[in-house]
Amino acid sequence: MSTPSDSLDQAYFDRVYEANADPWSFATSPYEYQKYKATVDALPRAHYANAFEIGCSIGVLTQMLADRCDQLLAVDASALPLQTAREKLAAYPNVAIQQMSIPGEFPDDTFDLVILSEVGYYLSMPDLEHARQLLVDSLRPGGHLLLVHWTPFVHDYPLTGDQVHDSFLQEARPGGPLNHLTNQRESTYRLDLFEKRPH
Repeated sequence: MSTPSDSLDQAYFDRVYEANADPWSFATSPYEYQKYKATVDALPRAHYANAFEIGCSIGVLTQMLADRCDQLLAVDASALPLQTAREKLAAYPNVAIQQMSIPGEFPDDTFDLVILSEVGYYLSMPDLEHARQLLVDSLRPGGHLLLVHWTPFVHDYPLTGDQVHDSFLQEARPGGPLNHLTNQRESTYRLDLFEKRPH
């Protein structure tokens, strides 16, 4: 089995969303709801000052996170799902929704919560490593980084979910910037929670 060597680009996601406004059934799938609930339940704190969600799509998880955050920046590489996300989150003035393609574009801010959910395997390993460094650098000491990814092989994707999470585990080695707090493995996805060590 071979996988693509390059990151999947904005045009790939535009084509997916042009074909189906909710291609992964985020709004209707019991599986997705259960996974999103597990994601939110895994957060150690009831409240975060400034959060960053990468790959927000149509904003289903974003809405679940919104009440837990003073400020939440939610981004996606494709503009198409963001219209739905903005409509869904219109009642939340604390949520900013932007088109942004990580790692080529990255916010100039620091966060006490970063969510990377079902996005990392779209990146090539060099791009993932670049994104990993940006995410670690943007995380405030004591801040949380939560990864959630589908683990079965997908021929379109440059990486697997396990490759993504194992890459971030390198940052939790002795002397590294992260502590690994939680690992939760389900039949088709895994969840890993990290905390930024004090400087």
